[in-house]
Amino acid sequence: MAALDQENLVVLLLDTRNRMVLKRTVYMGTVNSSAVRPAEVLRPAIRENVPSIIVAHNHPSGDPTPSPEDVAVTRDLVAAGKLMDIELHDHLIIGDGGRFTSLRGIGSGFEQRDYHALTVINSTARSTCGG
Repeated sequence: MAALDQENLVVLLLDTRNRMVLKRTVYMGTVNSSAVRPAEVLRPAIRENVPSIIVAHNHPSGDPTPSPEDVAVTRDLVAAGKLMDIELHDHLIIGDGGRFTSLRGIGSGFEQRDYHALTVINSTARSTCGG
């Protein structure tokens, strides 16, 4: 995902034991973060009836620093997920050289830090997103 020259956004669907069941690509190409609709991101979780997700997208520049739009999208996903009873464990931004930023890890877009979720995220992200 890091080596792509276009932004892609994927949703990792997790079961009740926080194991990844499926990986769905929601957006491909040049993604304008403000155009990311929570309904489109949550739809695979609703269809597969999973309780939680991790969202990841790459920055083609290679810099995994979150933009203000990334943080806003995360807040929207957390809020929409609460309404649908789907927990957003994290929003990962994948850069080059195995670098990534966990928005939950830096406290951006989430109400509080959840270190249990970070354990799930680190193991899932490294095996799935090429980190």
